[in-house]
Amino acid sequence: MKITILTLFPEFFDSFINTSIIKRALDKNIFEIELVNIRNFTKDPHHRVDNYPTGGGAGLIMQCQPIIDALKRCKKDNSKVILTSPRGKIFIQEDAIKLTKEEHLIFIAGHYEGIDERVNKYVDQLYSIGDYIMTGGEIPTMAMCDAIIRLLDGAITKESIEDESFNNGLLEYPQYTFPYDYEGDAIPDILFCGNHEAIAKWRKKQSLKLTKELRPDLFSKYTISKKDLKLLKELDEEKTPKWEKDALEKGAKFIKK
Repeated sequence: MKITILTLFPEFFDSFINTSIIKRALDKNIFEIELVNIRNFTKDPHHRVDNYPTGGGAGLIMQCQPIIDALKRCKKDNSKVILTSPRGKIFIQEDAIKLTKEEHLIFIAGHYEGIDERVNKYVDQLYSIGDYIMTGGEIPTMAMCDAIIRLLDGAITKESIEDESFNNGLLEYPQYTFPYDYEGDAIPDILFCGNHEAIAKWRKKQSLKLTKELRPDLFSKYTISKKDLKLLKELDEEKTPKWEKDALEKGAKFIKK
């Protein structure tokens, strides 16, 4: 996959492409990135890329000419052009998964008060990362690119991706690591029982619990199975079910105190 980013501030992306998982994926040639400075395409002798809103108003508007010319230089037949915009669809995990199938993504990172409306005619998809105002589209672009790149084959392990939040419509279950007890707050003993089926069941129950409590919007869209209903009933009863008691009893010797 190739990712092209049209921006007024290419240096904004220096740490993004030189850190952690993104850098390793880039070093392994899992994806290619191209940073294009929109300012290089302006025809203004002073390299200006913005102007006052026609008809009056606050702020400055990015001109269409530099953006469209930059886009024409980068776009190919297999390119999908994405613009960060408050008008756009809220970007979710399903969108990240879908976009991994593309050969070439072009992101336009707007800035200032907005961009000339005529740019929208050259865009395939508008995306927003939330209903709040940011200085520019650079951070939303990085957020979307990060979500996409980490899903590409070889970027991280498949096991890590399978267990993450949103992949099955629920929040991820709680995660722990040593020490076993920290200031009286201990890791749940079920995680030491050695019974992988019981651990998976406990984790699913916790995912259901967290999603129902913290993200009711997600929970309302989730298709509840018969097994899920049993787990939800156990949560409502606030009792330790027999399967969990049995697993704890048999695995007591493995608890890492």
